[in-house]
Amino acid sequence: MKYAIVAAAVFAGDFVVKEHIEKQRDGKEETVICSNKVVVKKYHNTGAAFNFMEQRPGLVKGVCGAVLFALAMLWCICSRKKGNPGMLLGLSLSIGGGASNFYDRVKRGYVVDYFSFCTPFQKLNQVIFNISDLCIFLGSLMVAVFGKKQL
Repeated sequence: MKYAIVAAAVFAGDFVVKEHIEKQRDGKEETVICSNKVVVKKYHNTGAAFNFMEQRPGLVKGVCGAVLFALAMLWCICSRKKGNPGMLLGLSLSIGGGASNFYDRVKRGYVVDYFSFCTPFQKLNQVIFNISDLCIFLGSLMVAVFGKKQL
């Protein structure tokens, strides 16, 4: 049950932030925060990560839905077993983040991204994220690390 709450909290938290960004920001406004380390801005991403396949949003939506379904099935299987909280937490973070981005794709036709990092690396500075993206990344890393123990 606690892992379902994690997934729901990721979804709800990111949903609230996305709604705020959509209503309060235009596409040109940027705000630098966290001692000049983070830039808050609004961006609509119709593709996958790094705008991959942005010309094929229907395909991106279908693939994302299929991956989300597979993760949910794996979560159901793993939740019946005891002894690997890292795997379940990773799946929960990935599912919560994936569900939030999938919801955006279905309801809006794009994913709302809203922050980037200020780094010495120009390419990284151009990548715009949302909370769900970070949860998907962290969750996937945890699944990779803890998955060997579970399966």
